[in-house]
Amino acid sequence: MEPLSFPRPQNIILLALVLLCVLVLTGCGSTENNVTQGNRTGTLHWGNGTEPQSLDPHIATGVPEHKIISALMEGLVLKDRETLEPKPGVAESWEISDDGLVYTFHLRNNARWSNGDPHNAHDYVWSWWRALQPALGNLYAYMYFSIDNAKEYYEGEISDFEKVGVKALDDLTLQVTLKNPTPYFLQLLDHYSLYPVHRATVEKFGTADQRGTRWTYEGNLVGNGAFQLRDWKINRRVVVERNPYYWNADKVRLNNIVYYPTENAVTEERMFRAGQLHYSGTVPADKIAAYQDNNDPALRINPYLGIYFYRINVRVPQLQDKRVRRALGMTIDRNQITQRILKAGQIPAYAMTPPGTMGYYPQSDLRFDPAAARQLLADAGYPNGEGFPTTEILYNTSEGHRKIAVAIQQMWKKHLNIDVTLLNQEWKVYLNSEAIGDYEISRAGWIGDYVDPNNFLDMFLCNGGNNRTGWCNPEYDQLILTDAAEAKTHAERLAIFTQAEKMLLADMPVIPIYIYTSNNLVDPSVKNFDGNILNQASFSEIYLEADEEGQP
Repeated sequence: MEPLSFPRPQNIILLALVLLCVLVLTGCGSTENNVTQGNRTGTLHWGNGTEPQSLDPHIATGVPEHKIISALMEGLVLKDRETLEPKPGVAESWEISDDGLVYTFHLRNNARWSNGDPHNAHDYVWSWWRALQPALGNLYAYMYFSIDNAKEYYEGEISDFEKVGVKALDDLTLQVTLKNPTPYFLQLLDHYSLYPVHRATVEKFGTADQRGTRWTYEGNLVGNGAFQLRDWKINRRVVVERNPYYWNADKVRLNNIVYYPTENAVTEERMFRAGQLHYSGTVPADKIAAYQDNNDPALRINPYLGIYFYRINVRVPQLQDKRVRRALGMTIDRNQITQRILKAGQIPAYAMTPPGTMGYYPQSDLRFDPAAARQLLADAGYPNGEGFPTTEILYNTSEGHRKIAVAIQQMWKKHLNIDVTLLNQEWKVYLNSEAIGDYEISRAGWIGDYVDPNNFLDMFLCNGGNNRTGWCNPEYDQLILTDAAEAKTHAERLAIFTQAEKMLLADMPVIPIYIYTSNNLVDPSVKNFDGNILNQASFSEIYLEADEEGQP
């Protein structure tokens, strides 16, 4: 999924007002900041980075959206907050056939929607039908393609959804039939793209395949998660409160979560230090050393299953030749970016899949080699950069993204003698520009939705919703969709992934830059927020506990 990012800093007057709000008391006559008050009232104050694109799980694509949706909705299966192993969610148990193709899920008899309606297996059949309607524009539709006939239905090869491998055997029994054994299938079920939605609410505000209707708005949204939507003020806050109808409501210890779409990373860090946030998901690079020097326990830097990269629009005339794309990839000094700009243990990346993912280590001959890159550019018809049109890097507004883009702009000028301009756009606008192909080179990032190499490689299927480069290679699709799925052993499957990734890197519609680390600021009062490689929080398990004196 697209990682969290931050829109641009506002003008100095607005920034001053924001900081003033951070520093003043949270209420008239009160001496409590948000953290102290939140610890007393069970209210978690969460820095969410940016305004969510949508709370519709079949439309959203980013980490900021995921943080909120995962509190409001739940899938058949959850992930263990530490190990990420699948554990029961709405489904209290399941069986898998000996051939690994048929999954039978038994739903809880106390599962309810947040308005009290019964929640049953038919909800999944309808919701997954909705998610596979092409008109909805679900960029994660390919997540369903391991289900028998789901791809064929989505692409119009069959029109009868009854032929898709999902059936409600009765109100509390859901049967899913796969096309091929899929080792990560249970993990998929904890991804928001496979969450159920409340049919009556969706249809009250429009048709099933209509985007952007009011069903997800404050006062309308009906979910099945541990929390329910109470308040959504655009660019101010999203507030969720404990859902009394949740199947495990007695074990939920938070009463409320307030998500803040803070518009600047520096401001968010100051809000954290002022006691206005329990959590911030970013740390400005120039602040990391200070936290480390002070051995501040609030700073948590952990391995993160994610890749920062640049997408290349291969339909742009000067970027159609893979030699040009390769030259661009070979003139990025990744060590300089990770050590001088990022400074938080990020790892230079020369392949798209983070090494060690389920025992997979990608093979890549990509390297920093300006001399070889200049020769490739000359072979493509641009000796010493002559005649190469000025090209634009698009990035969603963030000081960190800007610094990286400026560095790469300078590297390409120094080593290839080409001119590059920079364009920043707000999160929603940027996502739309990428989706419709209105860019030349675009900053991108991908955080694993599940722990498997497939999650980083199936992004680049022909016409895949998260591909967005215009690159299409049927042989690559065959390897990912068929050969890897039909592999008899794990070793054979990894060998097929190696072959596919080599193919991707040879054509280079994307340029890997670095492997993420998660950089969080977490108040000591936050309990049960463990560092896992997906940096995912289990909000139904988090609780707040101040020290003995009642201070955070």
